[in-house]
Amino acid sequence: MVTLSEIKSNKLITDLIARGNKHLEMIGFTDHGRIHLAIVSQLSAEILHKLGYDKKLCDLAEIAGYLHDLGNVINREGHSQSGALIAMEILKRMGMPASDIAIITAAIGNHDEGSGHPISEVAAALILADKSHVHRNRVRNPDVANFDIHDRVNYAVDSSILNIDEEKKIIMLEISIDTDICPVMEYFEIFLHRMLLCSRAAKFLGCEFQLMINGVKLL
Repeated sequence: MVTLSEIKSNKLITDLIARGNKHLEMIGFTDHGRIHLAIVSQLSAEILHKLGYDKKLCDLAEIAGYLHDLGNVINREGHSQSGALIAMEILKRMGMPASDIAIITAAIGNHDEGSGHPISEVAAALILADKSHVHRNRVRNPDVANFDIHDRVNYAVDSSILNIDEEKKIIMLEISIDTDICPVMEYFEIFLHRMLLCSRAAKFLGCEFQLMINGVKLL
């Protein structure tokens, strides 16, 4: 089994992540670097662990979470599919079994709300972990006056927590938004499709997805 530690220390992976994140910075996107990847990686594994899945599946989710944005090195458009192909080749070179590669690459290829589907437990966990990471520390535009709606929404979020209630089978995203920076409606304007995908992902895992913003349950 290829470990997350080996993944993180792989120079090719590290360089592709850094360059892809730089490409996104040049076109005004939020941070998609190693901090984001580490958070998504840890949360993907935690979701499956809390829901009682075995360690092997949790480990695969952890790796998928860390590799899910590799495709940004090529282009933001279609980055989930290109990233899956890149990950497939690298993992093959690292000696990972084909059956494990298939699970990881399918999850990466289905994590984006534009074309993704929760086709496996690992994919569902990755979707939930990735889409719940919204926070002001991901904004890279230093000029507040020139924020676009994505910068404004992310900057307004000062807390974002994904809670998993394994007994009640509820996955709840709790967000705190500074409404002086961004009204709640703007969050839905850009993230509605992501929340719908999260709802489908939670359902795949046998759970109900709920969204709470500023203490008010909205989904």
